[in-house]
Amino acid sequence: MAPEDNRKVTIAAIARLAGVSVPTVSRVINGRSDVSPQTRERVEELLTRHGYRRRPPSMRASSGLLDLVFNDLDSPWAVEIIRGVEDVAHAAGIGTVVSAIHRRTSAAKQWLDNMRSRSTEGVIFVTSTLEPPLQAELRRLNIPVVIVDPAGVPPQEAPTIGATNWAGSLRATEYLIGLGHRRIGFIAGPSQLMCSRARVDGYRAALEAAGIAVDDKLIYPGNFYHEAGFAGGTQLLQLAEPPTAIFASSDQMALGVYEAVRQRGLRVPDDISVMGFDDLPEVRWCSPPLTTVRQPLAEMGLLAARTVLRLAQGERIESPRVELATELIVRDSTAAPRA
Repeated sequence: MAPEDNRKVTIAAIARLAGVSVPTVSRVINGRSDVSPQTRERVEELLTRHGYRRRPPSMRASSGLLDLVFNDLDSPWAVEIIRGVEDVAHAAGIGTVVSAIHRRTSAAKQWLDNMRSRSTEGVIFVTSTLEPPLQAELRRLNIPVVIVDPAGVPPQEAPTIGATNWAGSLRATEYLIGLGHRRIGFIAGPSQLMCSRARVDGYRAALEAAGIAVDDKLIYPGNFYHEAGFAGGTQLLQLAEPPTAIFASSDQMALGVYEAVRQRGLRVPDDISVMGFDDLPEVRWCSPPLTTVRQPLAEMGLLAARTVLRLAQGERIESPRVELATELIVRDSTAAPRA
């Protein structure tokens, strides 16, 4: 027996045609992983042939869960993003599942299998590159996706949440120039991240606008972590003509610079000014308190969660590309250079 009217095709009819149970067909429709590949293929073919219409996002049953996926979880800024997401999830009465995939294909596959087995309202990816197979599977499962600080060019249909990295870096470098600094070292973040490239470009743009030649010897390739800040600070301070200020493109790297300065018997800001980027909670308590660019991390997480939940309800997003404003926070780690 074949369903005569595609508009009225039911899960039960598909199950009879496939020779499987109704729950098995339901598991295929919901993207569950506990179905054999052969059965999944047969059921999917029948669903397509008979025009079974999956429910749109606005009609999906609530899973009560929201997925938040990082490449790594060993950074304080991840906690700030989680805090923003959790505020929205708690208000909506749903839980948050936090995962780290560490840029490994096997970890991404394991996460996807786990997510299929339990369903989700939507997924927020942080500083991630969505590989085409992962994009295709999430699209097939009709799962809404939002990306915070995309690593590369994001999928056209996925909204992104970021910060004004270029403008923040420009303003910070302009501030150092205004204090009288002309040799300003810069410790960059991972080159594959769009936010890192924007911060380097903002630094370069400020120097060029002030008529200061960009010296590539003053730019050190970092990775946002303390060790890179220490290594970069050490290398910059060993130059024959060292900088009078170092702008690290993350607070963690700026704290690494502090240690490099200390080990050379120098003082911040008496001998060298240090600037960070993020405004993590702890930097106001270090000695001296760090001048930095505030990145609204919790707000980025909050907006990402609100956006993905709106998508889950079938709402249209007016602005798919959002950048929240950064702000220069001046504390005691910067001063005019010594005469």
